[in-house]
Amino acid sequence: MRRALLVDDEMNVLHALQRSLRPISQKLHIDIELCNDPKLAIQKMGTTQYDFIISDYHMPSMNGVDFFRIAKEIQSDSIRMMLSASADFKTIMGAVNEAEVFRYITKPWETADLEENVQLALDLRDQLLKDKKIIDQAQAEHHQLTPEELEKKSLEESEPGITNVIWDARGGVVLENPDDPSET
Repeated sequence: MRRALLVDDEMNVLHALQRSLRPISQKLHIDIELCNDPKLAIQKMGTTQYDFIISDYHMPSMNGVDFFRIAKEIQSDSIRMMLSASADFKTIMGAVNEAEVFRYITKPWETADLEENVQLALDLRDQLLKDKKIIDQAQAEHHQLTPEELEKKSLEESEPGITNVIWDARGGVVLENPDDPSET
């Protein structure tokens, strides 16, 4: 199952996007999650791997370029697409150059164009993952990665954070790191 994250501060836009993507999401088995807060979306990216992310540019708490800069750090293989009613050249260039946005989609969008961009994004994602696997296998063959390291890397790619579990003295999982003041 593929996963997509749609981020916009306006729920009506998120629902419209979801409706527009329904035919392709059913055909390609894409699970679509909606998020109306970019900070919450960043938290979701820490626990769930997404094939592609579509985010609005203009949001009150964070603009789309800043959001995608963070998203790129968390999930470098997720394909990023910017959504905006603005066709400002500076905005578009910032999105492409700073956050490596794959496509810039204008509001209002054409459903056929949106579906085509999603298909292109998924094709690119598949190619990136295929290339990464080939590189990992080549490194393993040259003894740069042990089979255990290769498996750990594979697990971490499919479920971010799964290999960084903190256990308490009784064998329970610690959800927050008490030594990290940023988590309070």
